Amino acid sequence: KMGNAESNAYQNHLSRFLPEEQSDIDGLFDTLSGSSGSAGAKNAKAAKKTVTLAALQARQSAHTREPLPEPMTARLYNGMKSIDLPGKSSGLSEQIAKEQFVIFMSNLLKGNADEKISIIMRMIAKTGGPLKGKQIQEFTEDLITSVVHVLSYRKELKGWSLENTRDSSSGVKALASELLSELKLPDGTKPVGSQLLETDFDRSVIEDWVYRVPQISVFLSVVIRQGLHVLHSLPDQTNDILNLVPHCKGIKGRGVVSLFDIPAIIYINSHLPAEMQHKWQLLFSSRLHGESFSQLCAHIVNKGPCVVIIRDLDGFLFGGFASHSWEVKPQFQGDNRCFLFSVFPTLAVYTYTGYNDHYMYLNHGQQTMPNGLGMGGQHGYFGLWIDSDYGKGHSKAKPRCTTYNSPQLSAKEDFTLDAMEVWAVGDAPESAGRKGKKSILDVDPQAQALLEMAGKSRQSEGLREPMEEDEGDD
Repeated sequence: KMGNAESNAYQNHLSRFLPEEQSDIDGLFDTLSGSSGSAGAKNAKAAKKTVTLAALQARQSAHTREPLPEPMTARLYNGMKSIDLPGKSSGLSEQIAKEQFVIFMSNLLKGNADEKISIIMRMIAKTGGPLKGKQIQEFTEDLITSVVHVLSYRKELKGWSLENTRDSSSGVKALASELLSELKLPDGTKPVGSQLLETDFDRSVIEDWVYRVPQISVFLSVVIRQGLHVLHSLPDQTNDILNLVPHCKGIKGRGVVSLFDIPAIIYINSHLPAEMQHKWQLLFSSRLHGESFSQLCAHIVNKGPCVVIIRDLDGFLFGGFASHSWEVKPQFQGDNRCFLFSVFPTLAVYTYTGYNDHYMYLNHGQQTMPNGLGMGGQHGYFGLWIDSDYGKGHSKAKPRCTTYNSPQLSAKEDFTLDAMEVWAVGDAPESAGRKGKKSILDVDPQAQALLEMAGKSRQSEGLREPMEEDEGDD
């Protein structure tokens, strides 16, 4: 018999879901338990349906490619099994009852950090806590891998794809270690490197971590909604998932592989101002538009806020977010929303310190001031600098960049540029509407006159961008 305490707890969890959400969860449970009902149980007990690990895995492999990688399916099952029902001997049954299933969904999709934590502990290790850093690392990498996999499987990458972005495997490790760097022991210390992997973390530390690192809950939500295909189409109170990946414009069909990988896109996008997280549009790629500083300027000036990413010859990937349209002028521009970031070998974002307002700088064709694109620091010592003599740059930030507190981002202080991309983020500014489609030469007759004197006018004429419609990239 189901005790009153049990039915009350169950009803409380059920009541968190809207009626259409309840029927969605019921439908999923029926599907899963239908495939696990054994023919032998023909008695009245058969009415009490349950779900097994085999049924969860069967649902996954019923498709040609599984929506969720196998390790994550097992982790979800362990999470469901970890829910103790009053009056039941806990953890002995290999089968998951409807009550456990609903409470699992309710805690992970609608619960607070305290409600999520028991389940997450068991998803990390069957035994629960205390947990080694290495176990938390493996769980976090599995979680990120599953998010990338399921979004790709469900065609929810909004114009990005695993083909037009950098391989995600190093990005998964980089994002996991960035999230793990937030694990704090009770005395406030953050163990790093091999020390982190061997440290024991108890429940309160992991609960604090889940509370402070919202990505963990968002990623779990994506894995459940898109992986198990439940509540995925219903309107949700959170926009977290909505703008997890921005719509991608301007790369489709151009044969270019972005310098970004999916985990880095998710991470950098989450640090942009909220109103800019819905769309990225490719403005400049050195592989499409050529290795020329005037081409770079022509494609990025007055196009609104954007993200710049660079790869140096040593394979380091790094860049910055410019909160304002780039303008060619000998003064610093931008505001304190700008930041610098690293993508490889580590993933990190560096925000402003308040020390100075040297957020962004772009100058070209001046005798008296440095010519190039810079962010943070000061002339000659930028956190990030691309010289107008295209191909050369520096990141002279020792020990740290004054504006953003970033370390040296490139492998060497003075680096050689291997590739560069600039992505406009959010909606294009009004002025960049039809006017922005013009060449810089149309906008700036002085520049045209100078080029004509140098005998270079026709060269740029042929480099005008084709009119790019929003070609349904998503």
